[in-house]
Amino acid sequence: MTNLDIGLEGVVVGETAISHVDGALGRLSYRGVDVAELARRPFLQVVWLLLFGQEPNQEQEQQLARYLMLHREMTGAERAMLEALPLDTHPMLMLQSLVPVLDLTVRGDLEVPFGAEAAREGLIITARLPTLVAAWARRISGQSFPVPSFRSDPLAAFLESFHDASPEPLAVSTLNRAQILQLEHSYNAGTFSGRVALGAQAPLQSSISASIGTLFGKLHGGADEAALKFAYDVGCPDKADQAVQDVLNARGRIMGIGHREYQVVDPRATLLKPMARDLCADNPDHARLFATLEAIEASCYRRLSKPGKELHANVEFYKGAVFHALGVPHQFFTAMFAMARSYGYLAHALEFKPVARLIRPRARYIGPEPAWASA
Repeated sequence: MTNLDIGLEGVVVGETAISHVDGALGRLSYRGVDVAELARRPFLQVVWLLLFGQEPNQEQEQQLARYLMLHREMTGAERAMLEALPLDTHPMLMLQSLVPVLDLTVRGDLEVPFGAEAAREGLIITARLPTLVAAWARRISGQSFPVPSFRSDPLAAFLESFHDASPEPLAVSTLNRAQILQLEHSYNAGTFSGRVALGAQAPLQSSISASIGTLFGKLHGGADEAALKFAYDVGCPDKADQAVQDVLNARGRIMGIGHREYQVVDPRATLLKPMARDLCADNPDHARLFATLEAIEASCYRRLSKPGKELHANVEFYKGAVFHALGVPHQFFTAMFAMARSYGYLAHALEFKPVARLIRPRARYIGPEPAWASA
């Protein structure tokens, strides 16, 4: 009888040149370049490399910035759909609902490498996501929709729209690094969901919507929100160890700790942790939150690590502290993740579509024997 692997762990289902995860060494690269190096570059420079597999020249980078800026503003119909949603709709459900019905009318030209024409349509979606997130944040807080920002930097434009104020340079540079670290991570659950949709020849916006829906899961992108909430509930570093033990005694999980792919520390967490420390240092409440997270991580490491499998914080764990210090409410953390990872979803769509085929696994039937089987 064939063994089951319900989670497909270790099962090779395709090939990719987009990113490489080396779990044994704790390394991650996009297009062969280590993320530690990429995190020091401008966001759109990394996006171009991720999508097209080549370093952009200055003109290409400027073209991409202009193309995203031209497609940033919502249409009247999109505003009406946002206004019609219940105010208690989670930002991730809002995105999953609106992405399939976005107006993909092209408002400007973009020269893309040969064979990547679908990138133009996908980039309209990635351009609109930050606007939707900022608009929904303002709507649920009783404010008017943001005035479109004409900044060429999409991350600075997002912060300006989200807070209705010019962002500090440190906030922009920190968000630049954090979003680069979230762009891509090989065949993760969200990316695989999108490939399943594309394999069925669903349109690109349906594929990205499926990926966003998967990313919302607490065992995937939603761990950032859950990790910060747990730290707030713990309250202070001195209570962290007992709180971790209480969760383990109840057979619960500490969100944001450990990663299926990494036997050692997640390299993205290594970069995010000092960013969180620096951002939180000047605010006593934020500093206490960071110290609590650090104490939770230390307790989990002592209690859960095994020979050959160390348990450290993953990218989700300290990311919440970064976004919190940037003034982003916790319910928007995963939507921020989606804003970045949508570029990764698009990169996989460009890679997969030329060779796509229907993904159709089999299941072993264990139900009652049908009547015709014994006839």
